[in-house]
Amino acid sequence: MADKAKDQLSAVKASGSRVKSEFKDGHDLGLTPTRPLDLGRCHGFSDLLTAMGQTSFGGRQLGEAADILELMVGDEECLVVGTFSGAMTVAKQGLVLCDMIDRGMIDVVVSTGALMAHGLVEAQGMTHFKATAELDDRELYYAGFDRVYDTLELEKNLDDLEAILDGLLDRWPDDQEVSSHRLFERLGQQLIETAPGRGILQSAVAKGVPVYVPAFTDSELGLDFALHSRKREREGRPKLRFDPFLDLEDYTRRIEAKTRLGIFTIGGGVPRNWAQQACCYIDLISTRQGHEGQLRRFQYGVRICPEPVHWGGLSGCTYSEGVSWGKFVPPSDGGRFAEVPADATIAWPLLVAGVMERINGRTS
Repeated sequence: MADKAKDQLSAVKASGSRVKSEFKDGHDLGLTPTRPLDLGRCHGFSDLLTAMGQTSFGGRQLGEAADILELMVGDEECLVVGTFSGAMTVAKQGLVLCDMIDRGMIDVVVSTGALMAHGLVEAQGMTHFKATAELDDRELYYAGFDRVYDTLELEKNLDDLEAILDGLLDRWPDDQEVSSHRLFERLGQQLIETAPGRGILQSAVAKGVPVYVPAFTDSELGLDFALHSRKREREGRPKLRFDPFLDLEDYTRRIEAKTRLGIFTIGGGVPRNWAQQACCYIDLISTRQGHEGQLRRFQYGVRICPEPVHWGGLSGCTYSEGVSWGKFVPPSDGGRFAEVPADATIAWPLLVAGVMERINGRTS
C-alpha cells in the first residue's frame, strides 16, 4: 500500500505540473483513512485502543503499539524481553508488570536495580507516600524521607530491605557465585514463603521468568551487597563473588534458543541497551571467534519513552537506528515496531489493559 502511494506520487512529481484535474484521492493511493474517536462505540480498553489507532498523533501511536504488542505476545516462537527503567515501582506501576508476567506477555525481565529495590519495598507490604510542594527537601532528609519527584520513599524501608538481603546472603554458600538473576530468583522464592500478596519477583518465580539487573551496583541492593561484603570481611568470612557475566551468558543462551525475538521497553538506559546488545554479542562470537551460529535480531518492538531522539542517547534512539547495529530486523524484511513518546504512567497501563482484554477474548 505504501509502495503504491510512493510510486504514484513520484509519477506526479515527475510530470513537473500541478493540475487540479489530476489531484489524487487518498483512496486512489491506497492510503488508510483516519476516523473520529467515538467513545460511544468503545466498550473497553481494547476498543478504545483500536479506535485511537485510527486517529492521529500520540493516540495513533499507542493504538498501533497495542496491535504490535498483541502480535508479539501471541507468537509462540517469540521470546519476549521486557526492559524497564525509571521510577516505575515508586510510581506504583509494579502490578502492571506483574500482570504482564502473570499473563505470559513477558518471558524475560531486564531492569534497573532501583526499580527492583522499590518494588521489593512494595512487595514486603511497606508504603510510599505522596510528596507535596510545601515539604522542604532538607527537612525531608533529616526526617528520613527520600523524594522521587512527587513521591516519598522512607529510609526505614530501605534499612528493612537491607536486613532482608543481608539475611539471605548470610545463608548463601561461600563457594557459590552470585549474579543478579540468581539473587532475584532466591529473593522471589523467599517472598512467596514469607510475604503473601503480589509482587514482581513472586510473579517472576512463579512463571519461571528470569530477572536481570545489569547495572547492579547502581542501586540500593548493590550497596547492600557491598555492605554485606564488608561485614563478612570484619567477621573473617570469605566474601561472596558477584559475577555479572553469569547474567550475560544465561541471557544469551535464552536468546539463542528461540526462533524470533521481541522487546517491550519502558524508558531506555542500561536495561534497554544490555538486552539489545546480546544480538551484537552473538554476531561477534561468529565474526571474531569463528564460531558459526545463527544471527539473532529483534523482529518485534514496542517502546514507551518520552526521551527525544535528537539528544543522541540510547533511551531516545529509534528502532531504525538499531537496525544499523544489527539489533533489529528491518521493517522491509518483516520487522514490526511501535514507538510511543509518552509518560509511561499514562500509556503503559492503558496499553496492557487493552492487550489483556484481547488475550482474554482469545482464551475465553
